[in-house]
Amino acid sequence: MQPTATVLVYSDDANTREQVRLAAGRRPAADVPEVRFLECATLPAVLSALDRGGIDVCVLDGETAPVGGMGVCRQIKDEIFDCPPVLLLIGRPQDAWLATWSRAEAAVTHPVDPVDFADALAGLLRQRLSVGA
Repeated sequence: MQPTATVLVYSDDANTREQVRLAAGRRPAADVPEVRFLECATLPAVLSALDRGGIDVCVLDGETAPVGGMGVCRQIKDEIFDCPPVLLLIGRPQDAWLATWSRAEAAVTHPVDPVDFADALAGLLRQRLSVGA
């Protein structure tokens, strides 16, 4: 098992980024590696980080302005070779269809519920790391 996994967190709201970090903790589940977070507040920062590589999972805030996480997800799925799985933060459960449209692998509602978030993140880490193994 690799020593750490890198999770990119995209939100223009520092409080949302903090909620993500706190919900995941150092390790979202016992069978996945510890995580380190790469925080991005703008689309250019996200694209630059993905171009550099080494991202295991992306957490994208659907409520970010001016470019929301759903649009970013769809864009990176089209443009990034071997795009990491995406966990989308959605404003309400009724927006789950938009997460599907954006091609996100998972979605949780905002505000972040620590148990739901950690479960979803751990599932995506398992998926990504087993494929990359």
